[in-house]
Amino acid sequence: VQLQASGGGLVQAGGSLRLSCAASGTIFNINDMGWFRQAPGKQRELVVVITSGGRKNYADSVKGRFTASRDNAKNTVYLQMSTLKPEDTAVYYCKARQGSMNYWGQGTQVTVSS
Repeated sequence: VQLQASGGGLVQAGGSLRLSCAASGTIFNINDMGWFRQAPGKQRELVVVITSGGRKNYADSVKGRFTASRDNAKNTVYLQMSTLKPEDTAVYYCKARQGSMNYWGQGTQVTVSS
């Protein structure tokens, strides 16, 4: 399974960005899909995970500002980020789980200026 993320960029604080991540390759039943992020000097952290049934688990730091969605027919997950803050600056990685295997995208940079 390959994951291709897109949509990062530079935005001012208070602005919005939308990330997309499409899975391709040998796909038979993707379970969880989601987003993680890693800021410079920090560990990678969960942003949101969506189960195949649509249940979402958001990090407290993004609740009310970020909205994740998933199109199972397209094997694609989206992340609408609003009211962005400088502390949201990070490389954002999409992740998919199929069976016992975890797959990661290449990462997309999100930079929020103050």
